[in-house]
Amino acid sequence: MKLIFSTGNKGKLKEARQILGNEYEIISPYDMGIDPDVEETGSTFEENSIIKAEFLHKATVMDCFADDSGMIVDCLDGRPGIYSARYAGESKDFDDNIFKVIEEIKEYEKTHETNRNAAFVCVVTLILGGEKYFFEGRLDGHLIMEKRGTGGFGYDPIFVPEGSEKTLSEMSEEEKNALSHRGDALRKMAEFLKKR
Repeated sequence: MKLIFSTGNKGKLKEARQILGNEYEIISPYDMGIDPDVEETGSTFEENSIIKAEFLHKATVMDCFADDSGMIVDCLDGRPGIYSARYAGESKDFDDNIFKVIEEIKEYEKTHETNRNAAFVCVVTLILGGEKYFFEGRLDGHLIMEKRGTGGFGYDPIFVPEGSEKTLSEMSEEEKNALSHRGDALRKMAEFLKKR
């Protein structure tokens, strides 16, 4: 079965192929000459995921899926949320994003008890035979105030998953994929597809 994954990110493609297995041919929109970049005007991960999946489905009329994800921080009222990639500006510089999150937490802690709980959330929208299906993945943990590790990307250097001593950046790719919010959502989608 062929599925188009609305991403140009090679790491995401690799992860999806590993999780979904050999019975699915996962292809990128770029393989079909389509740029999947579309304006994300939704106010939730699910809405943005739908926007990306619908754009791709209209362009190809093929079965496809898209995801939207980000980090939510308890003491920041769920920010950066859907703005995770561009929290400190449109340049999408994660060093700047991390710095902004840490500074906002420090500001919060001047007047409140320490609460550094955070979670990565991912919503996958699958369009199969014209019908939409949704799968949510989540990884809970807490944030530290200085970066550790050299792997991963985004907020990984300051995010410690529940039950771990390591940040996501200190983990191997296999360790991280076994825990990741996107992996969680994709595994749920894989189970759904196997039952069909």
